[in-house]
Amino acid sequence: MIQSIWGKLGGAGIGLALGGPMGALLGGVAGHMLIDREGAIFGRPPRDVVFTMGLVALAAKMAKADGVVVDREIKAFEQIIDVSPDDRERVQRLFELAMKTSDGFEAYARQIGEEFNDEPALLEDVLDGLFHIAKADGAVHDAEFAYLQNVATIFGFSEVEFERIAARHVRRADDPYLVLKADRSFSDDELKKHYRKLVAEHHPDREIARGLPPEAVKIATERLAIINAAWERIAAERNIR
Repeated sequence: MIQSIWGKLGGAGIGLALGGPMGALLGGVAGHMLIDREGAIFGRPPRDVVFTMGLVALAAKMAKADGVVVDREIKAFEQIIDVSPDDRERVQRLFELAMKTSDGFEAYARQIGEEFNDEPALLEDVLDGLFHIAKADGAVHDAEFAYLQNVATIFGFSEVEFERIAARHVRRADDPYLVLKADRSFSDDELKKHYRKLVAEHHPDREIARGLPPEAVKIATERLAIINAAWERIAAERNIR
């Protein structure tokens, strides 16, 4: 059985070579000092820990930006983050600490962006997870949308790329071509090829193969469903078999 993220944090009590605002946040939860990356004897922290902690921190800051934390948002958070009953108290403490910390969301976003600058697909996973939480009450509100747009900018996504990601979650343009990042001038064969490429790139099995946590697999599964729904709309409009 794979050890949970939370078990890794509270297990042997060793330092994680994370540093920065997330390192400080984790130190407050794990109850021990986290060794700064420079000269750290434990090497780089596991990517699954960085991914999950980054998602938790940014979700907490988004809840603070929205002004209130409602039960639906908490439940949406738990749909993405696997939390056992034994770990629930630790996760709640982490969420509350992230909301209260003096570090702004920009500091967390910059650190996550730097950690995954070589794999933008993971940064896209983080944004998809945040959108899932934001829309838990039935709508992504203006403050939340602005927050997510700022996070995407810090991650290095262009405005066009952010609109493509947002189109998977909110009906701003309601354009399935935008979801697929496809041009309407594509032929049917070109669209099929493009769609199959997207499915291969975003399939949850890729997350599993890379050793990413269940949180990333859930996000990828939801994203693939959205991509498939966009393709079905286009295929129906064009009568593609």
